[in-house]
Amino acid sequence: MYQDTPPNRLTAASMLRQWTELAGTVFVGAWTALIELGFLAVLAIAPALALIPGLHTNRLTKAADRWAMRLTALELRRLSMFRQKLDTDELTPTGSWRYIAVRWLVGGLGGGVLLMFLLCLTVAASMLSAWIFNGGWGLISNEGRVDGELIAIAVVPGAVILFVTAAGISGVATLDRMLAVHLLGTSTEQMLRRRVETLASTRAQVIDAINDERRRIERDLHDGVQQRLVALGMLIGRARRSTELEHAAELLRQAQAASQDAIADLRGVASRIYPAALDEAGLHVALESLAENASVPIELTFRLPEEPNRSLATVIYFVVSEAVTNATKHAEPALVRIEVRGQGGEIQVQIIDDGPGGANPTGTGLSGLARRVAAADGTFGVHSPAGGPTVVCAHLPAG
Repeated sequence: MYQDTPPNRLTAASMLRQWTELAGTVFVGAWTALIELGFLAVLAIAPALALIPGLHTNRLTKAADRWAMRLTALELRRLSMFRQKLDTDELTPTGSWRYIAVRWLVGGLGGGVLLMFLLCLTVAASMLSAWIFNGGWGLISNEGRVDGELIAIAVVPGAVILFVTAAGISGVATLDRMLAVHLLGTSTEQMLRRRVETLASTRAQVIDAINDERRRIERDLHDGVQQRLVALGMLIGRARRSTELEHAAELLRQAQAASQDAIADLRGVASRIYPAALDEAGLHVALESLAENASVPIELTFRLPEEPNRSLATVIYFVVSEAVTNATKHAEPALVRIEVRGQGGEIQVQIIDDGPGGANPTGTGLSGLARRVAAADGTFGVHSPAGGPTVVCAHLPAG
């Protein structure tokens, strides 16, 4: 099974990369702070501009509100660019004004810390070059050589100052995020309300999915197994009434074949209810078995760092199974590709077929899959342009 590096494992390279991203956040934020300061400075003279004949105060106010919201949106994009995406409410002029009025101070602080960090690096590099090349910064002894003792004395406080400024960059980035969360983030009450609405919707979708499964099982039993059992009973009845031994033997052979077909249908229905391979060998083997028994060629890519729990594995299996069944029944593809990958704390499932496209996401099968995925707190999508290919995708939380 495919193994990947655990996402929570900290290494020197990952820590350096995270710090570099935070430094990038602070650097860009220092420049946006200058823009915000200039914007506030222009607004400071807005009352004087309002006295100019022909200028409308309402238009100036609306224009200022629009620019305040644009600057706030720019800051949110900056934070998102460096992997600090925030869950915020819809931007309003009042909230944007409050944020900008304070945010430029944080940006200015970040610029000062960055300049201090660069100054420390410059001084350290100059002292090192002076020591190596015997010159510069007044560290030359009476004999014309750099005093190594002065360098050694300066190393410890210099290293401390360099570390403090580096940590200060991370601190400013954290403060920047905390400010955005406090002034623009979704309140706890609103988050709880949204979560309750999501859970209520999910519960309804779970009930719908269960009812759909019951109807599907009833339809499979009625249209498949029941019809075969009725035919089997008729064959046995005809064999009992037959007075010719050869004819009765032929009818019994047909009855035996019908019984085998009925058993196969029952196994198929049982497998669609819950595949035993999931418990016996896991999701990977269950999907391999599904691919081997499909009536179309299937290419399977399975890359999960670990086996998902039983409920999540069941959802993934049925998403793949139903998507393959729909593709086989309606698209008649030459190849179906199944991809199951773990990435960023979620499991991504894609089923791609090279059929003619045009799949209806609101159809019974695909809408049922959407409800099943939503019940697992995931997202579901279908992209099927005319001419193909059809891509069915599901994103599920790995936890």
